Amino acid sequence: MSSDNFILFSNCIPVKGANRSILCDTQNNKYYFIPNGLFEILENYNGKTIDFIKKEYKKLYDEVIDEYFEFLAKHNLIFFNSSPELFPKISLEWHSPSLITNMIIDYDELKHDLESILKQLEYLKCSHIQFRFFRETNLDFINSIVNLINFEKSRLIHIDFILPNYNEISKSELDILIKNNPRIHSIILYNSPRNISHKPIWNKMGYLMYVERNIIDEKHCGIINTEYFYSNIKLFSESQHYNTCLNRKISIDKEGFIKNCPSMCQSFGNIKNTTLHEVLENKDFKKYWNIVKDEIETCKDCEFRHVCTDCRAYLEEPNNKYAKPLKCGYSPYTNQWEEWSANPLKQKAIKYYEMQDLIKEND
Repeated sequence: MSSDNFILFSNCIPVKGANRSILCDTQNNKYYFIPNGLFEILENYNGKTIDFIKKEYKKLYDEVIDEYFEFLAKHNLIFFNSSPELFPKISLEWHSPSLITNMIIDYDELKHDLESILKQLEYLKCSHIQFRFFRETNLDFINSIVNLINFEKSRLIHIDFILPNYNEISKSELDILIKNNPRIHSIILYNSPRNISHKPIWNKMGYLMYVERNIIDEKHCGIINTEYFYSNIKLFSESQHYNTCLNRKISIDKEGFIKNCPSMCQSFGNIKNTTLHEVLENKDFKKYWNIVKDEIETCKDCEFRHVCTDCRAYLEEPNNKYAKPLKCGYSPYTNQWEEWSANPLKQKAIKYYEMQDLIKEND
């Protein structure tokens, strides 16, 4: 092992939890479990030599410290240099020129005036949009949505579709749709016979996925699990300052009501007679934007808090906006995952949100 000063790569950021920590490699979208003892070394002695650290620990843990640094070097998380002052920490500031960065539009029976909505999103500088369908739709309608976005020369660069799986839409047709439209980030077909994830057609764009889980309505939203963890600098830095789900998000539910998220009860008007900009001027609309993970009960003690999105729609304590997400089954105090809906402490909230039928369906 080198006698030079060790330096943690600036894109590798440790996060301490109640019982263990993780080291986030935000460049490669990976994270590594590390003991809290190693977290303390990385936080307090970055830029020092290994010998200096061993002396600080009075030579009592030399073997353990060597194991730590062998692990770090093996995974290319550190390097050695005699001038650590030349390598500052990465900035965790977060800025966006957009008034709204992402939108969800839900479809059931009602068809929205998408042309009008797109014009409003252009003014708000929105770049991501997700369309969710709770009823079967045809490929012609999906094509019409994409064609309208292309025709309007929209600044939208990421389009996601969540659709029910049915026989009339073939994989070959979906492949053609994705190939012809590089703005499509993903198409997810739920209620499928099995889970299948196809490789993206473009670089990190054009994903086609089939999932077994059925999605009847917006109450299926808000599940917290490792599938939705992302170790990237964009999410990590946003998490330091804003809510990672609701910050600069706007939604239109299946009835046309404008909300923070379609799963939330409070609406701020209907898209038929209210503009998105009018909603943004309502201070109450932004009340969740600044709730960060470090303020949320239980989450503030969780090692995953800066790679995890958040849900304020369904809470363990419905009247406490800082309560833990209802649909999270992880405990940072035991490092164990459990089925969230089976937890007896969550049953009151499940009844409050009228989720009993949804849970029975998923059993």
